[in-house]
Amino acid sequence: MLTKKENILQNSTTLAEFILLGLSDEPNLQSILFSTFLVIYVIILAGNLIIILLTLVDPALHTPMYFFLRNLSFLEICYTSVNVPKMLENLLSGSKSISFLGCALQTYFTFFLGGSECFLLASMAYDRYVAICKPLHYPVLMNRKVCMGLAVASWLSGFFMSFSHTSMVFTMAFCGSNEINHFFCDIPPLLKLACGDTSRTEMAVFVVAMIFITFPFLLILLSYAGIIATILGISSSEGRKKTFSTCSSHLIVVTLFYGSGCIIYLKPNSVYSPTTDKYLSLFYTVFSPIFNPIIYSFRNKEVKGAFKRIWVRKAFA
Repeated sequence: MLTKKENILQNSTTLAEFILLGLSDEPNLQSILFSTFLVIYVIILAGNLIIILLTLVDPALHTPMYFFLRNLSFLEICYTSVNVPKMLENLLSGSKSISFLGCALQTYFTFFLGGSECFLLASMAYDRYVAICKPLHYPVLMNRKVCMGLAVASWLSGFFMSFSHTSMVFTMAFCGSNEINHFFCDIPPLLKLACGDTSRTEMAVFVVAMIFITFPFLLILLSYAGIIATILGISSSEGRKKTFSTCSSHLIVVTLFYGSGCIIYLKPNSVYSPTTDKYLSLFYTVFSPIFNPIIYSFRNKEVKGAFKRIWVRKAFA
């Protein structure tokens, strides 16, 4: 006599591929969506690449703040390249399929880079905290060794988080439909395709997400609590405005990234909505990477100054 679990595993099939339903099944929208996201992807690549080159070439930008910004821009290029090219391929070909291994790799790198960004944004917040609250100790507290350590720790934290998430999900048995109501292989819709009771896996995924999302977020909040307290202690309004402007760009990026991420991964499973979630996912997979170079370019005098210096140098070379 087979147990309930054995019956489920016996009836399950080894899926060779999944079907990504994407943002819309309307044929008339496919070309519009393809053109829109292709332009966005090119802007993301070009904008973040310019940030990387500027911070490498201009000596004035060889500071801890721009070291972390360079890491963030490189991460955004990788992060977007995990999901957008596949989405563009599916929009162009209309097949919408992704292999089982391809889906696992896409999930792994999505969470690897997303987790790394959480800790990288926390490192950037700490950098701003030291610069504003402890300016005299800044060269010592944020020396090259410390910056490298924070960057490496950020990347490694994403690696471990993603490994645990991906292994928990893709060691489960899948049965029934292979259609994922999303434009990339995300964990919540994948759990809906798993056989049997997934409550333990869902709880484990939630706990890991809580640790790796809320911990760096708390570090960011603590950093900004200290920054705000210091800014409020500045007597002149002009001084307060100038000091706050040095971290306003980072604050905007944090709000965009964490706002959508927390709504999707830290909400109760009972209020899960696949349609809402996949559109919210656009904020941290597409819109945040395109806003980063725009925010850091147009709101940052040092970056604009570096661009002008290089432009003039090339023009008169």
